[in-house]
Amino acid sequence: MTQPAPAALSLLVFGGGYLGLAAAREAIRRGGRAFATSRDPARRAELTAAGVIAVDPADAAALQAAVASASAILITAAPDSAGCPGLKALIPAISAAQAYPDWIGYVSSTAVYGDRAGGWAFEDDELNAASVEGARRVRAEQDWLDAGRGMGLTVQIFRLPAIYGSGRSPIDRLRDGSARLVKKPGQVFNRIHVEDAVAGFFASMARPHPGRAYTLADDEPAAADVVIRGAATRLGLPLPPEVSLDDPSVSDAMRRFYNDSKRLSNARAKAELGWRPRYPTWREGLEALIA
Repeated sequence: MTQPAPAALSLLVFGGGYLGLAAAREAIRRGGRAFATSRDPARRAELTAAGVIAVDPADAAALQAAVASASAILITAAPDSAGCPGLKALIPAISAAQAYPDWIGYVSSTAVYGDRAGGWAFEDDELNAASVEGARRVRAEQDWLDAGRGMGLTVQIFRLPAIYGSGRSPIDRLRDGSARLVKKPGQVFNRIHVEDAVAGFFASMARPHPGRAYTLADDEPAAADVVIRGAATRLGLPLPPEVSLDDPSVSDAMRRFYNDSKRLSNARAKAELGWRPRYPTWREGLEALIA
């Protein structure tokens, strides 16, 4: 008996930033269509130019129409002091549209694990966020899991470390002069190439596990100064200035990364989703960007 063809993917991304746009583009590349939200008219124009259906999240009717058309929803917008803006906008839209997506992915941060003093962090570990931003992520994760259970929705959590890719990498910072060499003995963390993160989302859509959390990270934790030195050597560029962690040239976001030191296990994503990073270490990722 001939099996019916699977329905075309329709992805709604709440938060059409760097990661959100990459996910939307992948949905289109796979033959589906993609919606993405942004409050910024200029950003919505950029999304439209990329073939994405841009939605103003403040337009309740437009958001409800996008929800009604979506087979999958990905939330990339960061939480604020009031919680996850995606939750506050999407749950009423889902209820109003009476259209329940097959899959919802919430993008969190490995900041929820807090500092492990260089030790390994696993998804079932007790969460111990050491920053306001990390604590907000912990709350947002729980809010989404609660909403999923309450409405019978398939919600997955994705904890991501520092994301890099085209236009956002040590290569770009070395070339534009914004890179800094910060040495903090014993400090390590993982990274994830934006394409590998997106691949993890789509692997989960194919193999959903309601309520499950996944750490999407590369295979090799490394100190930031090691990566900067390696990139500079590969490009034949001079090393950037060496500064202390409290130097004004070190951004608040980068300072938060240095406050935590941990190694991230991606074993669960590999075992349950069949996911493998295309760029298992920063070396392969940077080589691809150089090429």
